[in-house]
Amino acid sequence: MMNIMKKRSMRRIFAGILCMGVLFTGAVPCSASAPLGYDEYGDPIVTATPVPDSQAGQSTQAAVTHSAYYAQAADTDSIDGWPTGPSIEAQAAVLMDVNTEAVLYSKNGDTQLYPASITKIMTSLLACENISKKSSIVVSESAAASVSAGDSSIYAAAGEKFTRDQALMAVMLQSANEMSVAVAEKVSGSVKKFTELMNWRARLFGCKNTHFNNPNGLPDENHYTTASDMAKIAKSAWMNPLYRKFCTRRYYEIPPTNKFAEARQLLNHHKMIKNGEYYYEGVLGGKTGYTDASGNTLVTYCRRGNTTLVAVILNSTSAANAYGDTASLFDYGFGNFEKTDMKVSMEPVPFKVLPCDKYILKNNGNTYPFYYKTKVYVTLPKGIDKSQLTKRQAVLQNAAGPLRLKSKYYYKKQMVGWGMQYERNVVSDLLVQAS
Repeated sequence: MMNIMKKRSMRRIFAGILCMGVLFTGAVPCSASAPLGYDEYGDPIVTATPVPDSQAGQSTQAAVTHSAYYAQAADTDSIDGWPTGPSIEAQAAVLMDVNTEAVLYSKNGDTQLYPASITKIMTSLLACENISKKSSIVVSESAAASVSAGDSSIYAAAGEKFTRDQALMAVMLQSANEMSVAVAEKVSGSVKKFTELMNWRARLFGCKNTHFNNPNGLPDENHYTTASDMAKIAKSAWMNPLYRKFCTRRYYEIPPTNKFAEARQLLNHHKMIKNGEYYYEGVLGGKTGYTDASGNTLVTYCRRGNTTLVAVILNSTSAANAYGDTASLFDYGFGNFEKTDMKVSMEPVPFKVLPCDKYILKNNGNTYPFYYKTKVYVTLPKGIDKSQLTKRQAVLQNAAGPLRLKSKYYYKKQMVGWGMQYERNVVSDLLVQAS
């Protein structure tokens, strides 16, 4: 009897030690069935819940719960002969070829949504165009006070001085809201004037459903965009080499300033770039965004061979889903489409003018000669021949300088590429001189 009591005591001490180990390590014991009686020491006998053979080896994780938009088909799926797009979690998305401007994938592309910090793509582009490298940016009282608790910031102080590059690295890498305001004030004198410039440029880019009300993307009922419009803005920004410098930088250090004694280390928050948590081969950079109102937003540039694609994600349920959706879009784009050379003639192409013009133009041939300066490419689904395309042309009027003849190529009703021909002479140079 004494031996049994001693064994039972030792068993309970061991069980206590085991329980303490579970508590400190955070381990979770196996699920167990109800007791199957008691052993010789009076302790309950338990056994792990058996797993049927049909479930052996299956994951014990709960079933994945998709967003309400996951099952919604892409708008581009309705194009006859177009590859079926992937299912994604985000409410809206667009995948565009940067060079041909062909939209390869669109889902709710024209739905107006909050952009959050991807707004800073436009802010940075306008700064690249309007602030010289030698300029300094001094943070105003209003800019320094424009951030609230939880906002993205480098904690710039009123009166703190930065170079243009330091300011724009803070905007694109750290997504600093106060630096976006400081940049806006530097370019236009006030945030109000700067947003007018933002909206003017958006219209020039062909954005019909976008309105900016601030330079940083904080929630505002009058600050919205669409995936289609943001793809146009992101594409246009990418054409600026200086913008690409800020967009693709992975790390940057701002040295001590007149108001801050220590260096600031800035890291690119986009996690699909090299060494990122969601690294994807070919990703060059982009811009992240998040507010409670907008959900996760994401713009990403990726290059494979001679093709550069830009993906826009709006209102994703999580950052992980935004990255996952973007990877799915790039897999779809690079796997199902190819760039095709239209092999246009570099010889001058005549374009008819009004009949009356032949009486005032020197050439008297009732035509303008237009010339291509570069090759013309289109982006087509693999297996689609360029002979199936239709072309639409229009002369673009300039306030000054030579006319331009723009040709757009379509598969069905989907624009897949374009080319521009330029007039060699200014029209005024062709006028018949009065005698």
